[in-house]
Amino acid sequence: MDGYAVWAEGLEKRYGEKRALAGFELGVREGTVHGLLGPNGAGKTTAVRILSTLIRLDGGRAMVAGLDVARRPRDVRGRIGLTGQYAAVDEVLTGRQNLEMFGRLFHLGGRRAKRRAEELLEQFDLTDAADNGVGKYSGGMRRRLDLAASMILAPAVLFLDEPTTGLDPRSRGEVWESVRALVAGGTTVLLTTQYLEEADKLASRITVIDQGRAIADDTPDGLKNTVGGDRIEVVVAERADISRVAKVVARVTDAEPEADEGDLRVHAPVTDRVAALTEVARTLQDEGVPVEDIGLRRPSLDDVFLHLTGHRTESPTTQKEEAAA
Repeated sequence: MDGYAVWAEGLEKRYGEKRALAGFELGVREGTVHGLLGPNGAGKTTAVRILSTLIRLDGGRAMVAGLDVARRPRDVRGRIGLTGQYAAVDEVLTGRQNLEMFGRLFHLGGRRAKRRAEELLEQFDLTDAADNGVGKYSGGMRRRLDLAASMILAPAVLFLDEPTTGLDPRSRGEVWESVRALVAGGTTVLLTTQYLEEADKLASRITVIDQGRAIADDTPDGLKNTVGGDRIEVVVAERADISRVAKVVARVTDAEPEADEGDLRVHAPVTDRVAALTEVARTLQDEGVPVEDIGLRRPSLDDVFLHLTGHRTESPTTQKEEAAA
């Protein structure tokens, strides 16, 4: 387990007859962002709650920051931070007052709490708004303040459970930059998210969990390669042209194309990307086949999710994970 900030093997958790975790395995290397993806009810939040000592495991073993979470939960808590889906800051207080309050709750003492608050306000680019009421903060500022609060004790490991739920794209970008800065400073981050773009941009490795088990673990590119490489995609103008386009694509790519009559699309895997695209476009033009669009497409994490779990991920703004999972 050397080099791992988080290590879990055979984790089990039951709620009555329901098995929230069924032999879950996880390894998170130090100083990285590790994504944890899964459909609603897959066990993501249960895993985070166990690793952060909020609930006890029923079986297996988990180590965080070199400590056994079942045997030394109090010591583990002193080395981790946790940020949930919704900001836990007080909107009546200012940003500075919030951080000083958290410092006192962590027994830093008045002087140390103030000094740590100043450090975090600067680190998270909140100095200019430090003395404004949090109720006036934007969504991104509020989440950055929440992240700052979780860093009061400079934890070795930070658990982020869907930290950008409900934020607009700009605010999400602000949180992403803060997460990158934390990792650059040596913090290890375990990120659960249903925003696949978020995992793709932040995580150096991703574990996919389904029905309480890890069903895949790889880099984002490695996961994408499991569903195939680059594909050429042609969108036709008329359904009657699908078969003609499919024949051209098959001839050029030497692969069996797939046709989606509903979306009027034909696609097939390619190796020589640019040459195949050029040849297909030229041949279709020479044969007078009208098309709406043509291009190259790389597999996305959404494709991976569909391939591994049988359905696409659901937006966290419309779906919430079951409380027990």
